[in-house]
Amino acid sequence: MLVLEGVSKSFGAVAALRDVRLELRAGEAHALVGENGAGKSTLVKILAGAHAPDAGTLTMDGQPLVLHNPADARAAGIAVIYQEPTLFPDLSVAENIFMGRQPLRGGTFDRRINTGEMRRRAAELFARLGVQLDPDRPARGLSIADQQLVEIAKALSFDARVLVMDEPTAALSGVEVERLFAVARSLRDAGAAVLFISHRFDEVFALCQRITVMRDGRWVCTDPAGDLTVADVVRRMVGREVGTLFPKETAAIGEPRLVVRGLTRAGYFHDVSFSVHSGEIVALAGLVGAGRSEVIRAVFGVDRYDGGEVLVDGRPLTRGNAAAAIGAGLALVPEDRRQQGLVMELSVERNATLPRRWALAGLGFLFGGAERRSAREWTQRLQVKAARLSDPVATLSGGNQQKVVLAKWLATEPRVLIVDEPTRGIDVGTKAEVHRILSTLANDGVAVLMVSSELPEVLGMADRVLVMHEGRLAADIPRDRADEESVMLAATGQGAR
Repeated sequence: MLVLEGVSKSFGAVAALRDVRLELRAGEAHALVGENGAGKSTLVKILAGAHAPDAGTLTMDGQPLVLHNPADARAAGIAVIYQEPTLFPDLSVAENIFMGRQPLRGGTFDRRINTGEMRRRAAELFARLGVQLDPDRPARGLSIADQQLVEIAKALSFDARVLVMDEPTAALSGVEVERLFAVARSLRDAGAAVLFISHRFDEVFALCQRITVMRDGRWVCTDPAGDLTVADVVRRMVGREVGTLFPKETAAIGEPRLVVRGLTRAGYFHDVSFSVHSGEIVALAGLVGAGRSEVIRAVFGVDRYDGGEVLVDGRPLTRGNAAAAIGAGLALVPEDRRQQGLVMELSVERNATLPRRWALAGLGFLFGGAERRSAREWTQRLQVKAARLSDPVATLSGGNQQKVVLAKWLATEPRVLIVDEPTRGIDVGTKAEVHRILSTLANDGVAVLMVSSELPEVLGMADRVLVMHEGRLAADIPRDRADEESVMLAATGQGAR
C-alpha cells in the first residue's frame, strides 16, 4: 500500500535518516524498532507530512505520493498517533478530536458548529475504543493515558488506510493496551496498514507480522516476526549484546529515609501510609488512575494535600513546597517530561543543570564552563544523543529528552529519588542502563520510590511492591512474594493488604 525507498533527511550537519526503505502492506501490522536516535520519529514525521525528505520517494498504491503538510497526509488516508499528545488544553475533548473539521448545522446561511453532533461522534469513537471519557471535558488536566486516548480517537475519526502508532501504549495500563490492540487488529483485518513503533517487545510480537529494525538513521533489516526472537531484535537494534535488563543488586536496607503518614487529598487518594528505607527500591504499582502519580506529586510538594504528613530523615516537610523538598534531598522525575520535566526552549545543558544552578555559580554568577562540564558528565553517563549540548532540548527524540530529565536530577545527588515511569519511551539498551543506575544508587544508600506501569520492571527491580487501587493502598508485597498475579489482584481490588 505504502512504500518508502531511499529516504534521507538531515537537519544541518546531523543526518537523521540515510537511505531508508519501508514497505507497508494492506491488512498487516508492521513494527518499526530501534534505539532512541535511530530515526524512527523523523520517519514518522515524514509520513505525517511534517517533514519533507531531502532524497527518496514515497508511493501509495503504486502512485507517487508527495506530502507538503499534515493535511496532505490526512487526505491520503495516513493518520498518526504521536508519542507525545498534542492537544489544545482549553478546548474540550470533542473539540480537540474534530479541530478544523467540526460538523456544521448545514443550513443555507447557518455555518455554526453542530456541537451536539460533534459530541455524539466523539462518544461513538470512545465507545469503539471501549473507554468512558466525557466529550465535554476540557483537555487540560487529563492524564497522559487519557490524552493518548483522545489522540487515538482523533486518528480513528479519519477512517485512515494507514495508521501510524508512535509509542501509543507507553502510558497505558494492560487493560487499555488490549483495548487499543483490539481496535488496531480490527483496522488491520479490514485492510488498513498499521505501522507500530514500540520499545515493548511483548506488544510488538503480539500485534505485528513483520519487523523492521533501524540503527543510527539507517535501515538494518526487515523480517517476519515469526522468524525472530527478542534477542535477535535487540542485537540488531544496538549492534551488540545487551546485558541483564534488570541488574538488581542486593543492597543493605537501612533506616527509614522517606515516611508518609495518612496522606489524603479529597477525590484523589485517601489515608496513604508507607516508608522507603535507605538502600531500598520500592515500586508503586496499580492501574492508570489509581492515584500513584498524584501521591508522589503531593509527597514532593508539587500538589497540596488535605491531611497527613511527609517526613525525610525524621524531619517533616513543609506541605506544598517543592523547594523545601529539593532542599531536604528529594528529587522527582515526573511522568510528563515535556510539560513537567523540561523547559523545551532551553538548551540541553541548561535543562541538565537547572536544579543545581546555585551550586555551579559563584558570587551570584553562573559560569558557563561549570555548567557545560556538569551537563557533559551526566549526558554522557546516560548516553544522550545530541548534536550539541547547546541545542534546544526540543530537538531531541522523546527517549533522549527522558534521559536529560534523569540526568538533571541524578546530578543533585539526591537522598530520596522518586521516579514516575522512568523508562517510558526509552530503548532497551538504555532501559538496562537506567535500571543499573537505580540499583547502584540504592546500593549507595539512596531511597528509591518508583512508579511504573510495566510489571516486569516492577518485579525485576523492586525490594517491595506497594499496590494502589482507587486512591488507597491495597497491598504491600515483599520481593519474594511478588508476582504478576498478586500485583494484578491487588490492583483490581481483589487482593488483601
